[in-house]
Amino acid sequence: MRHHLAAAVAMALTLAATSTFAAQDKPTPTAKELLAASKPSEWRTPDPANLLYMQLPGGRVVIELAPEFTPLHAQNIRTLVRQGYFDGLAIVRVQDNFVTQWDDPNGDDGGDKAKMHPLGKAKATLPPEFIRPVDPKQPWTPLPDGDIYAPQVGFSGGFPVARDPASGKEWLVHCYGMVGVGRDVPPDSGNGSALYAVIGQAPRRLDHNLAVAGRVLQGMPYLSALPRGTGPMGFYEKAGERTPILSVKLAADLPPAQRERIQVLRTGSPTFAALIDAARHGHNAFYPTPVGKVGICDINAPVRVDGKPL
Repeated sequence: MRHHLAAAVAMALTLAATSTFAAQDKPTPTAKELLAASKPSEWRTPDPANLLYMQLPGGRVVIELAPEFTPLHAQNIRTLVRQGYFDGLAIVRVQDNFVTQWDDPNGDDGGDKAKMHPLGKAKATLPPEFIRPVDPKQPWTPLPDGDIYAPQVGFSGGFPVARDPASGKEWLVHCYGMVGVGRDVPPDSGNGSALYAVIGQAPRRLDHNLAVAGRVLQGMPYLSALPRGTGPMGFYEKAGERTPILSVKLAADLPPAQRERIQVLRTGSPTFAALIDAARHGHNAFYPTPVGKVGICDINAPVRVDGKPL
């Protein structure tokens, strides 16, 4: 474990010291240019068993689950989806600069909890999966500029991750587009039947206090551009204000012809390293002064569909 963490620190120091773009006078390549020059092997196709297709009236939202970090929640969410639990539920809360939440309207803070949809074979409670031990077998791409919420931050498996070397623990980070599990006060009260997506500035105070189940890969505007709720915490006060969920399906349960041809850039790839470097040291006529730093929520693993970056 110590060797693995030391190697991660060494990689971060190397990134800090070997910038490709810091000393160049010519403009930095744009993200579009860097992605256009990427190799096919630098892209991964997510496991269809980990892809959720949430169909809203406006369009499809694609979510990739993170079973390496929250395996119990990922499995429970799959069970709920396969039972059709989310079909006909709704987006019940949109809090400005915070989250969009979907849930059983009868079970949210304004509903009658006695009338909640049955969970079927899904579990009603789960052990909290807020943090996990660092897995030395998982790829790790550290960021070199530090973080005020955690001793280390970086990317693992395409997701933003924070780490504490002293405890040997790590956790997924609440960046824009990350999907978390709603819960009540007891830590084991979240089971995946209520989910939320971050739609504003990263609420990092939530880190390692709630389970993070995945990330929105496609369709964020369908969640972030919704009318804000006027009730406490952004809950909708009238049923007619809610956005209905038409269906939620697992990609694995659909014929291949009906699946999105979606890919995610590997966060251990040379192109992703170049994107990090460009974000830290990028400059052009409009941005003549490089900032020299990048935060964990300032950069995401790029996504493309049918070979076209989103």
